[in-house]
Amino acid sequence: MRLLRTPEDRFTDLPDFDFPTLYADIDDPGDGIIRIAYTEAGPPDGPPVLLLHGEPSWSFLYRKVLPVLADAGLRAIAPDLVGFGRSDKPVDVIAHSYARHVEWIRAFAFDALDLRGVTVVGQDWGGLIGLRLVAEHPGRFARVVAANTGLPTGDQDMPQEWHAFRAAVAKAPVLDVGRFVQSGCRTELPPEVRAAYDAPFPNEMYKAGPRAMPNLVPIRPDDPASEANRRAWRVLSELDIPFLCAFSDGDPITGGMAPVLRRAMRGAAGLDHPTVPGAGHFLQEDAGPELGRIIADFVRS
Repeated sequence: MRLLRTPEDRFTDLPDFDFPTLYADIDDPGDGIIRIAYTEAGPPDGPPVLLLHGEPSWSFLYRKVLPVLADAGLRAIAPDLVGFGRSDKPVDVIAHSYARHVEWIRAFAFDALDLRGVTVVGQDWGGLIGLRLVAEHPGRFARVVAANTGLPTGDQDMPQEWHAFRAAVAKAPVLDVGRFVQSGCRTELPPEVRAAYDAPFPNEMYKAGPRAMPNLVPIRPDDPASEANRRAWRVLSELDIPFLCAFSDGDPITGGMAPVLRRAMRGAAGLDHPTVPGAGHFLQEDAGPELGRIIADFVRS
């Protein structure tokens, strides 16, 4: 597997993102060492909170959440998925699979960082990956925060808005990552913020990850990831791990999943599930401090 690394000078002068950049090497059994980049904030001995981003963003998305968690005494950890941010980027779209992304983050969180008692926060693909990890390694987790995400199996159709996004990614000769992030926000992103979302991708060779991810979402019952996700649903629905839904009020892609998760997950029973007002799909952009307070209160409650 051929890997690219984005030159560091692409990440100069990122707005409000002066957190230290850290790296962890993970061993991919088929392709050797892959470097995953991540950011930390807060005391190293604080309760760990794993913040997982989705498509086509990177850990920059959590820049408004990280300081809130740090101020609450939590160890906030925001990795870049393989193919995104400062992490290594496979050149070929076919190098990406749902199972591989789950394994890459498992190796990062457990082999490299040896995290235990984790609160996982998953938005978009961060939830698709994070929920699988919780189902497959429940002993490592203390809590779950699902924020504008789900766990599709292909047994129900995805919303039309998602199909439109998938088609737009497939048709775009040049993938405008900053524009796609903006389309999922209620607020107008300043030019320097849109540029920060474009920063990991100097040219189209670096964009195999953002191009691959829409096609990895299970949309048919016989999708390669469908059965693994069905197993995850069965496990998650019986777990007593506290499960909080913190969805925005303006996400046409995942909004319908909030009531489904609240009903299905045993750990969701009896919790006060907040709705974040005035926010779109990328609620970290539209309401990052509010999401941070929700997470901090949940961990500390």
